[in-house]
Amino acid sequence: MSPRGTRARRANGKKRAVWLAAGVVVLGGTGVTAVAVSGGGEDAGPGDGSRPVKAHVLALDGKDPKRRALPRTETQTFSLIGVSWEDSGDTFEGTAQIRTRKAATGEWSEWRDLDFDVRAPESAEGDASDVRGASEPLWVGPSDGVEARVVADGKETAVPNALRLDMIDPGKTVKGKGNGGDKGSGKGNGKGNGKPTASPDATPGPSDPAPTTAAPSADPGDTTGGSGGGEGSQPPTDEPTGSASAPEEPAPSTAPTESAPGTDPTEGTPDEPTGAPTGAPTDEPTGRPSAEPPTSEAPTDPSPSTVPTQEPTGPAPTTDPSGTPEPSATAPTAPAIVSRADWGADESLVQDPPAYLNKVDAVFVHHTAGTNDYTCADSPAIIRAILTFHVQTNGWNDIGYNFFVDKCGTVFEGRAGGVDRPVLGAHTYGFNSYSSGISLLGDYENGGTPTAAAKQAIADLAAWKLGLHGVDPEAKVTLTAAADTGVWTKGQAATLNTVSGHRDGYATLCPGASLYSALPGIRSAAGNSPYATGN
Repeated sequence: MSPRGTRARRANGKKRAVWLAAGVVVLGGTGVTAVAVSGGGEDAGPGDGSRPVKAHVLALDGKDPKRRALPRTETQTFSLIGVSWEDSGDTFEGTAQIRTRKAATGEWSEWRDLDFDVRAPESAEGDASDVRGASEPLWVGPSDGVEARVVADGKETAVPNALRLDMIDPGKTVKGKGNGGDKGSGKGNGKGNGKPTASPDATPGPSDPAPTTAAPSADPGDTTGGSGGGEGSQPPTDEPTGSASAPEEPAPSTAPTESAPGTDPTEGTPDEPTGAPTGAPTDEPTGRPSAEPPTSEAPTDPSPSTVPTQEPTGPAPTTDPSGTPEPSATAPTAPAIVSRADWGADESLVQDPPAYLNKVDAVFVHHTAGTNDYTCADSPAIIRAILTFHVQTNGWNDIGYNFFVDKCGTVFEGRAGGVDRPVLGAHTYGFNSYSSGISLLGDYENGGTPTAAAKQAIADLAAWKLGLHGVDPEAKVTLTAAADTGVWTKGQAATLNTVSGHRDGYATLCPGASLYSALPGIRSAAGNSPYATGN
């Protein structure tokens, strides 16, 4: 990573604006700076019941180079929190713990650790001058107070410069109105999105081919009413395919059943790391990002690439994302996917157009490392908060993951650009240029267990996404690492499963022990999925 002062501008030659112009208020004596991303007060909105997403920060100032602390402090309401610092090239070695106060009850939480497994993408997006280093964000639910302690690890280690807490209020949106339309998504945003084939009242289970719920029902931080989405985008309904009625939006189950051993087709033996390759790469990697969207998603060779064919380079985003390829005639119908418009993405945050790969060679599975204490009605608000954190705190152009899945098995569109197109994401450092990223909401390292519905949804989504490129979800692929990841060195040939965990590519605990151990079963379920090519 180049020094902050010399980082490159964005690939289109323009530096992305920093969205901190809506009003800055310094609260005397507390070192608190409150920033409204979208403007307006706590309940401000256009009069339709919506409330804008807001971000505010608390500076972690102090003279001790190894330690920062923030005593219990009241603040504006927030639901997601993380730590960030000035230069993303400075890695943080140490611990950061926070505790928060519930807005509804005044109860303080226990101390919670923040994870520091985030790296800015290895593309030009990660080299922008306003990119910050940051922790993984933690979903805590509506809160109005915070306490923090940050300690560097080691005698020679200092905390990074300009350390601060970043807090996000996900706001409330009205579906169909959104926070800025469908900017940057292009016409491909909804093409290929099949309608559900079964009623969402049925409990998701191992035999269900896809999630069938629409955007979850409203809550104080969620989307309500109406419909949205780009051209061809069809939010799932509570009627079977073919119904002409306009049903009320269903509320997904808030307490999904944990999978029982021996009854879940995604269960399998725990994943074993693939290990270091036996030799240096002899060719160059597949999947180089393209400056123009591919003209067709139909593969010419149904077998996955196993040998790198070209040197990875930073992708150049297209300036015209409207050239949407039609899905292949043999491509399966997509699983039900909740569009960005339907979960309330604030498209005004996204300043640059999406960039595209030539091909999706692999899917990396992640977890958000936040909390499992959420209802599925919270899912849109969680994703809105992550979008704001990734753009406003990390300084990325858009949300990092290509897709999200929640514990009820609902699939959500992540980064804009078209769910059926090979959109370059920011999720797996060193391998973004070849892959799509799917993140399961929740923490699966510290006791959380993925539900059967969530595992089946990941399997179906991976089968469909890889199938668009003729890639077998049960195969392996050899890719060349585009950066030093702690697992692979730059230029090293990495032999990976086409459905891999984040830790297979980057030195991290993500996607958590229990989700990682479920990957063999997920790969098997993907191979048998009705969304897989040829099934």
